[in-house]
Amino acid sequence: MRWWSVANFVSNAGTWMQLTVQNLLVLQITGSAAATGLSMSVQAAPALLMSVLGGAAVDRWPRKLTAAVSQALLAVIAFTTATLVALDRLDMTTLMVLAAVTGMVATVDNPACALLGNDLVPAEDVPSAIGVGALVFNAGRLAGAALAGVTVGFLGTAAAYFANGFSFLFVTAVIPFLRPAAGAVRQAAVRQAAVGRAARRPASAMSVREGLAFFARRPRLLALAGVTGISAVFGRNYGLTLAVLVTGPLAGGAGAFGTVSTVLAAGGIVGAVLGARLRRPSVRLVGALAATGALLQIAAGLSPSLAMLVVLVLPMAVVESVSDTAGTAVLQTDPPAHLRGRVLGVWGSIGTVWSLGGPPALGLLMELAGPRGALITGGAVIALSLASGHLLHRRRVTTPVALTKDAAPQEALQTAA
Repeated sequence: MRWWSVANFVSNAGTWMQLTVQNLLVLQITGSAAATGLSMSVQAAPALLMSVLGGAAVDRWPRKLTAAVSQALLAVIAFTTATLVALDRLDMTTLMVLAAVTGMVATVDNPACALLGNDLVPAEDVPSAIGVGALVFNAGRLAGAALAGVTVGFLGTAAAYFANGFSFLFVTAVIPFLRPAAGAVRQAAVRQAAVGRAARRPASAMSVREGLAFFARRPRLLALAGVTGISAVFGRNYGLTLAVLVTGPLAGGAGAFGTVSTVLAAGGIVGAVLGARLRRPSVRLVGALAATGALLQIAAGLSPSLAMLVVLVLPMAVVESVSDTAGTAVLQTDPPAHLRGRVLGVWGSIGTVWSLGGPPALGLLMELAGPRGALITGGAVIALSLASGHLLHRRRVTTPVALTKDAAPQEALQTAA
């Protein structure tokens, strides 16, 4: 698990370095902010249709081999892009094609690497392993964003892509040496399949439909999707809402927003550390954290000064990070082991809808209500939606009915017993 965490840190730092540089590269090629957004959408779009297929592949194929091959393919794409940039042969069409191919490979790589990390710890420690993964992700994001500027300044744009390619190769080299922990979920699933092989369909018969059906019939997962979706659309996009709030009503500059962004990143790391201590995460906890984040968002919209906003931003980031860790733990531990890849695939498709639709919807809300109005309205919508869902859930819970003494004679009950 230590080796896997180090490898993930290196890979995340390389990925965030490339993402940061890619936006600058598109601006250099086209000079258009719209084209920058389009390149990000092209890379995310394959997950909308292919995540379910990628999850099914992760359930069918050997997990270590799947993760190693997908990481190697991502390295090839990064090296190809770096070479084209170094030779000044990269145009916008080629960049879009490479971004789309990266998105397609990621539909397999993301669930494979997520579930591979769970195989390295005993089943009861999976929530903590997910928290460690969130901590590594946030630390890699900070390091990658910082290294991007240094790398481009001293070595050029192509160097960032080369560095990301080597980070993928490092992960590929580590994977063959990983060994599942005693009592890991994957080992237990394999033993169970071996015992009941005669009574079960073969693994090759597993279909995408099974993952979709399981997700649709599981109230916990549907509730988690609802909570996460409403939060993703009307909140969370703090890089957008807080940027407009800081540079607009609060009259701050780029330096002020840099301070807010740093506090957001630090809060994400603190939240990941706290999330790693969760032992029994639940949808109810995710909902409570989302409601808390909504109230903090409303307070941020009402903040009279930049100093007050910075004070509120830290708990906002902590709550968001713990909520994400708890939700991921529920998502990866609730389904049976042989369905987890497909359930993660379904979740990837749903999450892509939020990531593609949330920022434009929030941008429209800011156009209509301003940055303060968008934060306040979005927080109110989240809080009211969660409160309504909680009340509806409580109404559906049946209450025990007390029987009167005449309703059933004691002798009859004893006979029945």
